[in-house]
Amino acid sequence: MSLREILLWPDERLKQPCETVADVAEVEQLVTDLFETMYDAPGRGLAAPQVGVLKRVFVMDAGWKEGDMVPLACINPEIVEVSEETASGPEGCLSIPGVTAQVRRPVRVRMAFTDLSGARQERDFEGSEAIVAQHEYDHLEGLVHFDRLDPQEAKALKLEYEAQQS
Repeated sequence: MSLREILLWPDERLKQPCETVADVAEVEQLVTDLFETMYDAPGRGLAAPQVGVLKRVFVMDAGWKEGDMVPLACINPEIVEVSEETASGPEGCLSIPGVTAQVRRPVRVRMAFTDLSGARQERDFEGSEAIVAQHEYDHLEGLVHFDRLDPQEAKALKLEYEAQQS
């Protein structure tokens, strides 16, 4: 296991759609490293492109900070269904430290993905798990939470972030 460097926005690799994983074995070490890096950061989710690997893999553990550890690795995830009901809530990102955005997302989402054993799964996510899963899925599509905001709000948050980085 090893910690990986987390890329910071506006690194171009964070804007790239990721490639499908052909064989789970090729990402086993990556998944281990993603979990170690995520917990160390400390975050609730981390996607492969955030460490410079453009593969469709993310890890998450939405409740570990409250003591309820439920680590989940999602390989080649697909969004199958989203609720019509949406809610706006605060989202941070390990690649955009120090800036929280109010992002509107569906409150429930169903994802299909391959787990580490190679089995195809389908799972419903609600609440904070739904937010984390959608946020990490966005990274696989080359999106960050700035991309989910109206342009004026995104510009203000980008300026805030850039000021913090100087």
